[in-house]
Amino acid sequence: MRYHNITKADMLNGEGLRVVLWVSGCSHHCHACQNAITWNPNDGLIFDENAKQEIRKELEKDWCSGITLSGGDPLFIGNRFDVATLVTEIKNLFPEKTIWCYTGYAWEELLEQQKKDPNLRKILENLDVLLDGKFILRKALEKLHYVGSSNQCIIDVRKSLETNKKVLYIDNEKVLEGENI
Repeated sequence: MRYHNITKADMLNGEGLRVVLWVSGCSHHCHACQNAITWNPNDGLIFDENAKQEIRKELEKDWCSGITLSGGDPLFIGNRFDVATLVTEIKNLFPEKTIWCYTGYAWEELLEQQKKDPNLRKILENLDVLLDGKFILRKALEKLHYVGSSNQCIIDVRKSLETNKKVLYIDNEKVLEGENI
C-alpha cells in the first residue's frame, strides 16, 4: 500500500482531534473529487514501519481521539490487506481510540463483498464509523457533517453489524432539517 500524507491534529475528518492517513488508490474516480491526486495506487510513499510508527506516536497522545482513513479509498481492493492489518493493530493497541474510514463504496456493497473478502471483513469488524458512498457534485452541500454530498452516510459500524441493519452515527438529514445532533 502507498500513501500521500499523514495529517496530525486534524479536526475536519471525524470527531475530536485525529490523525488522518491519506492512502493511495481509488477506482471510483468521482467527478470533482477533492483528492484526485490520490487515485493512482502507485503514487505516493510506501506505507512502511516508519509510517506505522508515526501513526502510533500520534495515537499515544491523550488529546488524540483516533485515526481516520481517507484517500484515495482505504477500501480500494489493493489496500485491503494492509488496512486490515493496520486497523486490527490499532484496535488492539489503542482500544479507546476510534477508527473512522471514508470509502466510495456503499454500505450494502461492502456487506456483499465482505462475504468473500476476509480482509474487508476484518476491516469492518475494527471500524467504529464508516463514511460511505461516492461523492456526487450535484448533491454537494456545505452544511453536511464530515461528508461532501447528501447521498453519503455516516454509519455506526458496530451497531450496524450487531443489528444487521444500517445504523447512522450522524443523520445528516436531521442536520439539514436544523435539528441539533
